[in-house]
Amino acid sequence: MNDMPPKLPKPPLGVRMRNNFLTGLIICAPIAITIWLTWTFIHWADSWVKPYIPARFSPEHYVKFAVPGFGLLIAVILITIIGILAKNLIGRTIVEFGESVLARMPLVRSLYKGLKQIFETVLRERSNSFKKVGMIEYPSPGLWSMVFIATDAAGEIASRFNDKGMDMVAVFLPPTPVPTAGFLIFVERKKIMELDMGPEDAAKLLISGGLVSPEWTPGKIDAPIVIQRAESESLHPAGKDKVAS
Repeated sequence: MNDMPPKLPKPPLGVRMRNNFLTGLIICAPIAITIWLTWTFIHWADSWVKPYIPARFSPEHYVKFAVPGFGLLIAVILITIIGILAKNLIGRTIVEFGESVLARMPLVRSLYKGLKQIFETVLRERSNSFKKVGMIEYPSPGLWSMVFIATDAAGEIASRFNDKGMDMVAVFLPPTPVPTAGFLIFVERKKIMELDMGPEDAAKLLISGGLVSPEWTPGKIDAPIVIQRAESESLHPAGKDKVAS
């Protein structure tokens, strides 16, 4: 008696060619898109910086071909030098003088203060804003949406909710597949189900429409949601204020 399993029929040539093409596309597409985005960003930075570099300092003055990334390198060096100078007394004095000038301009003043608070909140190393991901029941009970946990409610909003005995947390609800826009929602801390995944994995899940799911090892989340607040008030780049019931 032959116990050997029956040999499966060989797929047609067209099916094999299609599968091979899709396999190659899965490998090549992310690499190509990454290279294209990097190349585009380098050229964008060069187009902004290179026109202000004197010709005698430009590599093109000595070689007969363009050197991509030179403008980006100069921009990184200049920003680093400005950061170093801003930490000493003279640099702080210059920065304060510049801010005082901007504070006298009606339209520019609001724009500058808002952008400064956003960058201080997002880039501050000790800030945990948007580093945690959670789920909330939204837009109705039984339907769950993924959110980025921003910070604790502050100011008048926190005071109003505290009077009602509610501990509120500000979360950012991004849409699919463009997570840069969305809604700012205030939710009770106990109604947020915190996830183990990081913001990068959450962004992949959102952009792919749920097709790319991060790897996960089952575990129990016992730690409460604790968010450190930056020294400045936290602002959100996009969204409308809503209160989740």
